[in-house]
Amino acid sequence: DDPEGAEVLNEARVAWERLPEAARRRVHLACLPMQDLDENAAIVNALQRWSEVIVQKSLAEGFGLTVSEAMWKARPVVASRIGGIQDQVEHEKSGILLDDPTDLQGYAAAVTRLLTQRATAQEMGQSAMRRVAENFLTDRHLKQYGELFARLVE
Repeated sequence: DDPEGAEVLNEARVAWERLPEAARRRVHLACLPMQDLDENAAIVNALQRWSEVIVQKSLAEGFGLTVSEAMWKARPVVASRIGGIQDQVEHEKSGILLDDPTDLQGYAAAVTRLLTQRATAQEMGQSAMRRVAENFLTDRHLKQYGELFARLVE
């Protein structure tokens, strides 16, 4: 769904090929199908469940549902302070937020930190899941609407 997607994928593939073999075994690139949204969702779900860290590399974003999905799976998120992402991720609690969405070195450092400091990553992931449960699930919103309507009719 991104016009520059093929070019970016090619650049990523070239960079991946330059990685040492041990790193290539741990770093995966994927081009997901967009014609079948159910198939796409199933693949994204599987990828997030098997990932140790989720990177949301957006320059602009509304809410960023993939961030909530990753957090619900107890995965720490590395992203930038843009749009609704900054409302979801608590910096240093449920992930790492960068001020500059174009700061590739910052992204690399944040991901490296979470991959090498496993206990920190796990703590952030658990915090992320709690945050989604407390703030972003549909039943939580329904409960809040119910409380609001109850106050309105009093």
